[in-house]
Amino acid sequence: MRVLGVDCGTERTGWGVIESDGRRHSVIAHGVIRLSAKNPLPGRLATIAAALRDLLTMHTPECAAVEEVFFSQNVKTALKLAHVRGVALAVLAEAGLSVGEYSPLSVKSSVVGYGRAEKHQVQLMVRQLTGLAYAIESEDAADALAVAICHVVHVSRSALFQRGTNPTEADAAAKNGLLKKDALLKKTSARIA
Repeated sequence: MRVLGVDCGTERTGWGVIESDGRRHSVIAHGVIRLSAKNPLPGRLATIAAALRDLLTMHTPECAAVEEVFFSQNVKTALKLAHVRGVALAVLAEAGLSVGEYSPLSVKSSVVGYGRAEKHQVQLMVRQLTGLAYAIESEDAADALAVAICHVVHVSRSALFQRGTNPTEADAAAKNGLLKKDALLKKTSARIA
């Protein structure tokens, strides 16, 4: 399955495309749509929409995933972020894609195994899970790849239940995956320290 992940932002919107069979994930492409805060918001939203349409044409994903807005103390910032999410969701729906929406906690849990993981831990696990040989240059792109991986994890787990797999077997498989992620994260973090 080919998935486009989107990490919305008013100045930097990360995107990442992965190909996955549910167990192995490979990165097709990733990047950031960079915008100037000096430009009016409507113009930035139009630029994001056009860039997402170009990405859909270029990479032909089968589905997409977008990170939900997290609670913010700054209401103005949260509202601007909600505008960007609205544009992204509209473009993806316009293309006829099914779209998953995931909280930051859910994304981190799916990728790192811990919902309160730090940004560098997410980047590290995205690299490990996808087999990337190089560092992802942007946290925004890494987050978008993490959103795409989270979608695959949720879709795969849902498919297990639909096929009639015993829930305890599915839970055990998920737990085994999280234990492997935890061991990998500890091993890699030890190398960095």
